[in-house]
Amino acid sequence: MEKVVACSYKRPNALYRLICFPWAGGGTSQLAQWGRLFSSSIEVYSVRLPGRECRTNEPFAQDMTSVVNEITSVLLNDLQEKPFAFFGHSFGSYISFAVALHLKEKYGLEPIHLFISGAHAPHSEAFLPLKTLHDVEDEAIIAHIKMLGGTPFELLQSEDFRKNLILTLKEDLRVLQTFSFEKAERNIPLSCDITCFDGSEDTAHDLEAWDDITSGDVSIYKLPGGHFYLLEPSNEIFLTKHITICLENADL
Repeated sequence: MEKVVACSYKRPNALYRLICFPWAGGGTSQLAQWGRLFSSSIEVYSVRLPGRECRTNEPFAQDMTSVVNEITSVLLNDLQEKPFAFFGHSFGSYISFAVALHLKEKYGLEPIHLFISGAHAPHSEAFLPLKTLHDVEDEAIIAHIKMLGGTPFELLQSEDFRKNLILTLKEDLRVLQTFSFEKAERNIPLSCDITCFDGSEDTAHDLEAWDDITSGDVSIYKLPGGHFYLLEPSNEIFLTKHITICLENADL
């Protein structure tokens, strides 16, 4: 399990687990460190996809189905053990939703809360252009990375780091291209509450449409910053406090 999931702050007696799904090109380090910000009631897992960190020798995932199947098979026992929630940022939001959908359809399991960050609803027309981004030239990708922020400038000066980041990002976007979700009439796939977060200076995302995929409540919060607003310490504190409140009140 350690290959697929990083848990920097193990809390076997925690009441809840928060499973975090990183952005395209991302690893586990930033979100796994959230564990230090939560109380002993919440244990944080951060998902690691093939092709990065300790999995650099493995081939990248080819499609969303293989990503979902691997994550589900590794986490299933843990998810059956105690209440869990998902947090995903950008690309990670779509993985978290796809895993939640699969768990509900195949095992009757569902997160007690889905936390979405910086992502269009998967059935929104605004989502469609994201599925063509892997064909962009390398120079345009680097320019886009610089515009989004979140990657230290000095790292981008390293040619090896830059090449690896471009490759990983393209492979993640290729996975995104294989994901599709069409909401059927009168079929609401989830029943958990959903909270959507966005950076106030980021490109606007179609957050309202997440309301179509759950019978639970949907809340929307805009926090100061751009696409990687969640890396700001003040926003980290807000997010972890808000998530804690949502999980502790989930059974009320």
